Amino acid sequence: MSRSVSSVSSSRSGSFFAKLLAILSVAVTIVLVDSVNADAEAANPKYAGIVVDAKTGNVLYSENADRLQYPASLTKMMTLYMTFEALEQGRIRLDTPVPFSAHAAAQAPTKLGVRAGGTITVEQGILGLVTLSANDAATALGEMLGGGSEDRFAQLMTAKAHALGMTRTTYRNANGLPNTAQMTTARDQARLGIALRQHFPQYYGYFSTRAFKFGSRTIRSHNRLVGSVRGVDGIKTGYTRAAGFNLVSSVQVDGKSIVGVVLGGASTPARDAQMRNLIASYLPKASSRGGSSALIAQAAPAPAMIETPAPVLPQKAQQKAQPQMAQQQVAKTITAAQPPISAAAADLSLPHKGPLPDARYQVAETEVAYAETAQPKSDNPLVAQPMPAPTKVKTMTFKQQASVAVPTPAPAYMPPEQGDTSVDEVTTASTTPSPTRAASTSNGPAGWVVQVGVSPSRQMAMDLLESAKSKGGKALASAKPFAVAYAAGGDQLYRARFGGFDDQRDAVNACKALKKAGIKCWAAAQ
Repeated sequence: MSRSVSSVSSSRSGSFFAKLLAILSVAVTIVLVDSVNADAEAANPKYAGIVVDAKTGNVLYSENADRLQYPASLTKMMTLYMTFEALEQGRIRLDTPVPFSAHAAAQAPTKLGVRAGGTITVEQGILGLVTLSANDAATALGEMLGGGSEDRFAQLMTAKAHALGMTRTTYRNANGLPNTAQMTTARDQARLGIALRQHFPQYYGYFSTRAFKFGSRTIRSHNRLVGSVRGVDGIKTGYTRAAGFNLVSSVQVDGKSIVGVVLGGASTPARDAQMRNLIASYLPKASSRGGSSALIAQAAPAPAMIETPAPVLPQKAQQKAQPQMAQQQVAKTITAAQPPISAAAADLSLPHKGPLPDARYQVAETEVAYAETAQPKSDNPLVAQPMPAPTKVKTMTFKQQASVAVPTPAPAYMPPEQGDTSVDEVTTASTTPSPTRAASTSNGPAGWVVQVGVSPSRQMAMDLLESAKSKGGKALASAKPFAVAYAAGGDQLYRARFGGFDDQRDAVNACKALKKAGIKCWAAAQ
């Protein structure tokens, strides 16, 4: 009897150890494969990468971070930024219908497959972009937000990118399908990743969606790191043959927060392995302190292109009406617009390894009334560029230049690995104040201001400020209310502003307090 029991026990013990050895073997194999993929990725001539501490703005790692490369579907991050902004401003809702034109329906895969004349909701469009990276949905959203024109929406995307400090990024479409003039850098994509998380926390959760139901289909996310790497909460993948395999990842865990970017990956496994390697290597070096104020200042709102959802026409009728609809949309008056962006503003201080894209469009008949930006006090590499107040515009005419200088990627070469990449505190974006504007105080107190609205009279502007101050609490206790007059379309209007803030952080915190009280605002330097 004892021999029988001993024999059974020995057999089970042997089986257990055999299984344990098999598991360990698989684990070691996975680690070795990831290591090989990461090493191969680092030797890839297309490769560019960056890791940024999202709490301090310090660059923890960078390789070719300022080299111009193709964004591929990372483009959709800006399409989503513009969508979230429109939602926050109340110009659209999550259930607003998004019509599909023939152009949107004809986009190459991956796609939702909606026919021309059909519609989806804004929320379905968002989910389609963050999971499937649906090209047709991105184009449909772009056309809706661009007043019927994807080209115009791309111009708005570029203006917004520059407003956020993404000075080397140029957009040509809403989905990232191949276009040789559509370029970005790893550093710019890191800025956008941080801006999405900081500016729209109420919508950022969509990036962690792993699957959603679309009709009878279950669409699963392309982002394999969400749910498989601890702390990863998004953001976006991308691929075209020219771009390679791209990925932006956000990580928040144990009080630390980083954003990593990998561009030009050789394959999906190699790209993902490199991102895992970057997270494992540099998350421990990130700070657990800071994060009390936004690193990327929220720029002035984009033009209010959408007032009501566009009508949905049958397929044939829509195709016939498309040219007329587009022509009518171009003639519409735009009530607010992005301030003009200087090509030299916020230039990168690191050496450029590729040409800076030229301006691709012109805005006509603008009436400019804004304060010049001031030099940021912070040395953080991703510190926010202060944006001027919105410019009032009567009409906007986009003029395509006869010949466009197309930026080309830098030579396919990657220098040897850097020595000490633990912390790179080089400032990556800054602005130079105009000598005449910087000294002027005719528009109110110099320095950082918070604008809460525009009124047709000075008294109404002051009343608006008094009401806002009563709701702002301690953050506005020492703020000085004032009104700035400017002309718009033959009328005199008044910007309602608070001044007297010591620095950017105080202004941003005051604006946050106002937003919590239901008052829309933005901070800018005057």
